[in-house]
Amino acid sequence: MSRPEKITFTGSTGDALAGIIDVPEGPVRGWGIYSHGLTLGKDSPAASRICKGLAEQGIGMLRFDNLGLGGSAGEWSAGSFSVKVADTILAAKFMREQGRGISLLVGHSFGGAAVLAVARDVPEANAVVTVGAPYEPRHVEHMFDAEIEAIRRDGSAVVDLGGRPMEIRRHFVEDVERADLRDCIRTLHRPLMVMHSPTDNTVGIDNASEIFRTARHPRSFVSLEGSEHLLTGKGQAARVARIIGAWADPYVELREEDPAS
Repeated sequence: MSRPEKITFTGSTGDALAGIIDVPEGPVRGWGIYSHGLTLGKDSPAASRICKGLAEQGIGMLRFDNLGLGGSAGEWSAGSFSVKVADTILAAKFMREQGRGISLLVGHSFGGAAVLAVARDVPEANAVVTVGAPYEPRHVEHMFDAEIEAIRRDGSAVVDLGGRPMEIRRHFVEDVERADLRDCIRTLHRPLMVMHSPTDNTVGIDNASEIFRTARHPRSFVSLEGSEHLLTGKGQAARVARIIGAWADPYVELREEDPAS
């Protein structure tokens, strides 16, 4: 079991971001941060189930709503991939200041791309996990490719993202198109586990292949056979949590030399 601890911290835009730390009931093996998908939020099934599952294995996890989502202040349309990365770095800083230095970074979908970019700025993080992540942040453009021209021309457009009307601004498109993770992945200098379903219809398996091919050892690949992208099927997210918890065992232990621990 785990107990939820509600927190807030100030994001890179100056807005208050809402989060939950799933605190293990028993001994704490280490602490991690979970980065959710594009519009999913901290309470999405994947986020909630994976973080609770890791907490039950002794790994406390912070999951938080990105700008303008869930309990977080601000406008989602004012965000970008760069803002998501900057806010995740600030989340790690918040945990460090709480005496909970981060050992593990876990990202799902768009959040998987974010943790790959974040790792170099969270030196205490020992390991990184991506779940259904795109190799290039601009991959999200396929979700609104019919509106790209209008966004460039008019500065913004309201698009349907997973059944929700969301405003996409020009700066978001320009930001994801500038983002290049190749160097981040190549110089990760820490263990990486790439998890992906071969039947993922949202972010194709070729993305996992490119991430894995670009990365250096130690690297691992886990095929999430039978899972769909959002991991909402029975037992799918729980399985991911079990696999991460076992794989991360050598990396999540708290380090005595960490002044925040």
